[in-house]
Amino acid sequence: MANLQFKALRKSFGDVEILHGIDLEIQDGEFVVFVGPSGCGKSTLLRCIAGLEEISEGELFIGGQQVNEVPPSKRGIAMVFQSYALYPHMTVAENMAFGLKLAGHSKTEIAAAVQRAAQILQIESLLDRRPKALSGGQRQRVAIGRAIVRKPGVFLFDEPLSNLDAGLRVQMRVELARLHADLRTTMIYVTHDQVEAMTLANRIVVINQGRIEQVGAPLELYHRPANRFVAGFMGSPKMNFLPCTLVSATERLATVRLKDGTPVTVSADARGLGDGAALTLGIRPEHLLAGSEAGEGRARTAVRVAEHLGDTVFLYVESPGSPESLTVKALPENRLGMGDPAHLSFPPEHGYLFGPDDRTLPRTS
Repeated sequence: MANLQFKALRKSFGDVEILHGIDLEIQDGEFVVFVGPSGCGKSTLLRCIAGLEEISEGELFIGGQQVNEVPPSKRGIAMVFQSYALYPHMTVAENMAFGLKLAGHSKTEIAAAVQRAAQILQIESLLDRRPKALSGGQRQRVAIGRAIVRKPGVFLFDEPLSNLDAGLRVQMRVELARLHADLRTTMIYVTHDQVEAMTLANRIVVINQGRIEQVGAPLELYHRPANRFVAGFMGSPKMNFLPCTLVSATERLATVRLKDGTPVTVSADARGLGDGAALTLGIRPEHLLAGSEAGEGRARTAVRVAEHLGDTVFLYVESPGSPESLTVKALPENRLGMGDPAHLSFPPEHGYLFGPDDRTLPRTS
């Protein structure tokens, strides 16, 4: 096992800088997930750890050793790719053993390592099969098993579940969490799927345009996002955003006005901003309330689409004063349907305010 440290790490391809000075520490035995939209630099950062990309500037330490110039085979890492990358002419056992064989291990050592990994992943019955006879989930287990037999200090996973169907992704998430609990090895996992990040990580590193936006435990990022980008990225469906202006502010409450004139009170400290400041109100779908009755502080709107999923209903409603839709996660008892008028309520304790710089204003609830 090993800890990792990034010091002002930069990566450029020609004149294009992809990573803009990454500073980060990953502790021994952590499960850390790099998450962000496509093209944000998360896979490039993973490849820099693996030694598959050369670091342009800065330093990378693994287990206290600077590894900028250390070849991939000497870094004590094992990488699991999205594409499985199995040899089609080899059996499962041969695929898992191949790296150890190249490293010169004895047949006895190799057999023991393969058997141990197969037991951990519950694929003992598949050892004599070839990849074409395996399902997608089984192939991914083999790819993980090939990494396990090397007993690396750090596991690197590059979107390993994106080729699987929805049911298998859920199953493999559970298995990866169990695997980390069993092995207690440092794991770094790249994904654009924030559900994977929330369910797997000890800590999440949110990356955007080659920069770290926020690092923290899943629920910390969910409940205390540092800025609008993190707030919108963490959570499914994503947080709703509405443009607004500041009307008044006290130590614990801020009153804002939506574009349609609706006043909304938020548990946030906006005293550092002047009245009339342009802000953004954020509220998650599960906290935004939609009903048929009008009232003080309720915004009038209409339902565009209603998705009835059995245990819940997603209402997509018109945003007051904006062409975008808002999402309301409602109970199945909510009978609002397409075209119905609706009135939105904004519980103060569940609202977020983002300043002109998109930073989250201090919450007071």
